[in-house]
Amino acid sequence: MITRQDIERLQSLNHVPALSILLPTHRTSPDNKQDPILVKNLVDEATTRLAAEFTTRELAPLRQRLETLVSEIDYRHTLNGLALYISHDFAKLYYLPFPVPARVVIDQTFATRDLVYGMHRALRYWVLLLSQGSTRLLAGTGETLEEVDDDNFPMPMTGPGATAPLPYDSDSSYRDDRYRRFFQQVHSALMFYQHHNESLPLVVGGVDRQVSFFQEVARDAQAIAGSLSGNFDRATIHDLTPGVWSIVQSVREAQQVDALQALDAAMSAQDVVSTIGEAWRLAHEGRGKLLLVEKNYHEPAILTEDGKFELVAQPGGTEVIDDAVDEIIEVVLAKGGKIAIVDDEALAIHQRIALTLRY
Repeated sequence: MITRQDIERLQSLNHVPALSILLPTHRTSPDNKQDPILVKNLVDEATTRLAAEFTTRELAPLRQRLETLVSEIDYRHTLNGLALYISHDFAKLYYLPFPVPARVVIDQTFATRDLVYGMHRALRYWVLLLSQGSTRLLAGTGETLEEVDDDNFPMPMTGPGATAPLPYDSDSSYRDDRYRRFFQQVHSALMFYQHHNESLPLVVGGVDRQVSFFQEVARDAQAIAGSLSGNFDRATIHDLTPGVWSIVQSVREAQQVDALQALDAAMSAQDVVSTIGEAWRLAHEGRGKLLLVEKNYHEPAILTEDGKFELVAQPGGTEVIDDAVDEIIEVVLAKGGKIAIVDDEALAIHQRIALTLRY
């Protein structure tokens, strides 16, 4: 799954022109037959817009990178969305487990707002399936689950009680201690992923006794979002998705409630701004604590010669910020703030955006 590190890398690049092409895609036939057509149309739009602003010589390296990247798209294995990022010295495509609106963005930086939004809307999480046979880890983004298959997982239990018999004079306490030690190893390995992909909700599955052992050894057991009871050694992703998704939906709803309650508290303390212009200014000053944005809110804007922020009717031109909301999200995250993407109409009295302040 796409990670926070991937997005941070994209956000760190600053080249003119920075071309972003995003579109929804389809997982199955016959719907996926329309994906190459949409890609071609968006590429044509991008090249037309670029040609209006840059010379053929200036665009030659970028167009070559774009053509090469498009040729690498595997339409047989697309997910729900596709993102292509191209500049003179960078080209990367991402298959996304969430849909994104079709659009072309030409700016000084890559457009990552839809990725950030997708990662928040389609909550990311881990699913840990405990087993003395082979403990599995799955990465979740919304309803999409991907099996982790690397040097750590799947993780088999070895030694007495697993690949070797228990000592003839051992009792149940010895066997339980073996399980606890194994699940300590599992927990330590899991912390590597939590550290590198930020702390995400965790769904734990397994027979009740194994889940209990894991909760005993996990220092952050309170972070477990929910559990599934049963033996999942042979469970397919299709088998797991309904039960996991039910837990994840509850987590997402709880997060939105928490964000709106935090907004109410900030309003009582008069520590909130509710216009995009003020959110822009204070986010850049590093004062943003929590940014709440309605999920379908986009605004193009410009910065005037005297540095003032102004909305414009439509995107277009390198002087226009195609999506100022995207820029605000990136700035708040870069300066240590948090983001909450909420349902449309949830911020009706705040002009669709609200920023709570540190001071």
